[in-house]
Amino acid sequence: MPYQPNDHYAKKAKEENFAARSVYKLQEIDEKYQVLKGAKQVMDLGASPGSWSQYVSKKLGKNVKIFSIDLNPLAQNIPNVTFVITDILKTDMVALVQNHGFDPHFDVVISDMAPKTTGIRITDQARSYELCLMALDVAKKCLKPDGNFVCKLFDSEDFINLKNELQKCFKKVNVLRPKSTRKESKELFFIAQGYCKN
Repeated sequence: MPYQPNDHYAKKAKEENFAARSVYKLQEIDEKYQVLKGAKQVMDLGASPGSWSQYVSKKLGKNVKIFSIDLNPLAQNIPNVTFVITDILKTDMVALVQNHGFDPHFDVVISDMAPKTTGIRITDQARSYELCLMALDVAKKCLKPDGNFVCKLFDSEDFINLKNELQKCFKKVNVLRPKSTRKESKELFFIAQGYCKN
């Protein structure tokens, strides 16, 4: 089934001035699991074009500081967002956030990172898993105790491996396929809550 830019959620995002339809995935995750409740600092990995940062900013208002990272620019300026173009694999994340005036202990780390797809399913799945591990590594360095973590995975045999890794350092791990996910998509989201430093 081909990509349909004018589907229901794409139209809704445009009407509500969100940068992408993916905003409704985070909204459903947050409404079900309350991952952003009480958060003062949120890190958004793979933030471009910016809809997840927009959601966090609108939901939490002036009480939140958002540190957003991507290899590509955001579609627009977003209140309370500090945005940096960088490769997290090649960056000292603790030093980076401190250099931008953030406490290196975040309440929430969210990641909508996805690889540039090749059309080769096993390759795309492997790259998606690698990005999840990269995001988890950042979360381990930058999350407060009891903090929350959300990441996207292209479903594959690595599902159980990622779940096991998350269960080692979070009190609760859930998985959700949001209603706004396209039918042909293999993506799902891990919601890990209650970070426990090893």
